[in-house]
Amino acid sequence: MRILLAEDEHVLAEQIKAVLTGEGRVVDLAHDGIDAQFLGETEPYDLIILDIGLPQRDGLTVLKYWRAHGVDTPVLILTARDGWSDRVDGLDAGGDDYLTKPFHMPELSARVRAMIRRQSGKASPVFKKGGISFDTRTNQVMVNGMPANLTSQEIAVLSYLFHNSDRLISRAELSEHIYHYDGDRDSNTIAVFVNRLRKKLGNDLIETVRGRGYVIKAAA
Repeated sequence: MRILLAEDEHVLAEQIKAVLTGEGRVVDLAHDGIDAQFLGETEPYDLIILDIGLPQRDGLTVLKYWRAHGVDTPVLILTARDGWSDRVDGLDAGGDDYLTKPFHMPELSARVRAMIRRQSGKASPVFKKGGISFDTRTNQVMVNGMPANLTSQEIAVLSYLFHNSDRLISRAELSEHIYHYDGDRDSNTIAVFVNRLRKKLGNDLIETVRGRGYVIKAAA
């Protein structure tokens, strides 16, 4: 899953990025409001973490712009302001949730997971299909009760397909959601990851629609 982190405090931004990357997320950074507004409008993120106090263009202005221009990506607002009115302003501008600084990283991670689940219409943090289970809290994948050894990119592909189960996902869409903004988005490598997943998890989990993409059908 791909996240835009708009935070001007460089040390904090790197700490958040390290935590989310360690959980298998792809994180793009923006350190000012102008870059954040551009990336949020032009790139297909699954979630945006937005600091209100950005330089050059404040976070509320950026958020209002996104919503006015049809960007409906879930936004988690970060604010150092304690006043309840600032939190209300952020939610009224189109934010989906907020955290007040300072915060604990596990809480940030939990809110990110919950927001991504809500966006995909999934209530449980554990996806199950046949003998396969995928715990989004730990990225632990089990096959008939035994842990599967997956690479970070294989987990990224599996996570996106599970979060979008019952929806046909093209190679191009998958590549956009598992690579960074400036990464080498070769959609042909997606087929390689899918083939590896089939070898490790079985051939029945991920279905191919020839010439169109892949789908994990929800369990009946």
